[in-house]
Amino acid sequence: MMKYSNQTRILTAIDCIIFGFDGSDYKLLLIQRGFAPEKEKWSLMGGFLQPKESLDGAANRILKKLTGLEDVYMEQLHTFSKPDRDPVERTIAVTYFALIDIQKYQKQINDDFHAHWFSMNELPDLIFDHNEMVEMAKSRLRYKAALHPILFELLPKKFTLPHLQAMYENLYETKIDKRNFTRKVLSTHMLIKEKDKDKTSSKKGAFFYRIDRSKYNDQFQTVLNFIPRNEMPGVNE
Repeated sequence: MMKYSNQTRILTAIDCIIFGFDGSDYKLLLIQRGFAPEKEKWSLMGGFLQPKESLDGAANRILKKLTGLEDVYMEQLHTFSKPDRDPVERTIAVTYFALIDIQKYQKQINDDFHAHWFSMNELPDLIFDHNEMVEMAKSRLRYKAALHPILFELLPKKFTLPHLQAMYENLYETKIDKRNFTRKVLSTHMLIKEKDKDKTSSKKGAFFYRIDRSKYNDQFQTVLNFIPRNEMPGVNE
């Protein structure tokens, strides 16, 4: 096999930033690293790119290995390439962020990695430059959610409008006018109203909704202004 001469080996790692929402808080799925250096410290789920797979293929493999999930929303975020980011040998890291429904998949998480959901407000220190990766992913998520209905990927099969509103309020750390939010969301026609209600928070209860997947897919790239720009702190252009 022909190879390029006089070139140095550089490893490629894939790190997955996996977000969930439990109804009140955003969560990040972390694992305890199983080998040195930084053994047993908290880490993003990751692995090395194999010779016969693409970057996207590696990210999907890693995500499935931990959660059992396929066909979830995931996109490439950034490449981290500081020469000394990994103390063992030169390694560049390509990061992805994924959005999954905690309620549906939390029981499928592979216990071999001692995986645990952490509140985004109570994250432990992570290995290497993983804290920087998480901060960048949070900024990207805020930016994307300001334009497209990406947060709907975090919803369970049935949900209420207060649940959906709480998801946006929590992400942008702001309060949203309930009437305006409800009007804008329903005007997209992406939600189907169910007959039953969630009465866990009040006697009156709130109707359940589910996503109309065909309309959701058709409108995914549509710019949606559920929240006025001046009410969205932390959104970077």
